[in-house]
Amino acid sequence: MPPAPALMSAMNLAAESDVQHRTAGGVPAAALALTGESRFAGTVTAEPPGDGTSAGIAGLPSTVSQAWVARLSCTGAERDAAVAELHDLLLRTARFEVRRRRRAFPQLGGADLDDLAWQSADDALMSILRRLGDFRGDSQFTTWACKFAIVEAGAKVRRHAWRGREIPLTAAFWPTVADDAPGPHQHAEAQDLLGALREEVERLTARQRQVFVAVALNDVPIDVLAERLNTTRGALYKTLHDTRRKLRAALAARGLGIEGGWR
Repeated sequence: MPPAPALMSAMNLAAESDVQHRTAGGVPAAALALTGESRFAGTVTAEPPGDGTSAGIAGLPSTVSQAWVARLSCTGAERDAAVAELHDLLLRTARFEVRRRRRAFPQLGGADLDDLAWQSADDALMSILRRLGDFRGDSQFTTWACKFAIVEAGAKVRRHAWRGREIPLTAAFWPTVADDAPGPHQHAEAQDLLGALREEVERLTARQRQVFVAVALNDVPIDVLAERLNTTRGALYKTLHDTRRKLRAALAARGLGIEGGWR
């Protein structure tokens, strides 16, 4: 029998869904073409970037991507124009992602959102230029580039939403088992499982307990927690992995294995 929903939320050690390697995930290209003023004069089109001699000719994806990489790799005015065009695309992408996430953070104002979009586009551009040699052509260059803006926008919105808020690192409040459990027997089982989990959490190391409480019990984004604890996302994911394995083994030893997930 799967645990009650509140209990599952406490045991979900993978609560951070927007990991660093998240992709565009089916966002239509047309949706990214948002209107708005830009401090860059470049215009992004579906055609290969260049001097306009190939206008109206639909190049192959590899040709389009190669043109982007070539222009960004050269020097002078051609590179400056390509950088401006790319930044314009990244800004539209970041604005789309920031506005999409606004529903989860209604306290964010319009000016804050646009500033976050600009920051995201700027940082994404710098990352792309540093990692230009990593592009392998498995997708369109613009698709690959937009992922940087999406990741940056997601991280910045989460950090901004948690700015000034205290990060809970101790389990002051634990989730309770809902009264609408299927029956008294299932309700009692869920209570036993939650109680066992709480006891095992107290046996974790101090760092494991802090990370578990923040991420699994209080939904603190992993990048926000990494910043507050002066560590890296990778280090926290490793801690979560070790914690999950330790708790799973401890619960199994009590005969309280979790069905249907938490792998």
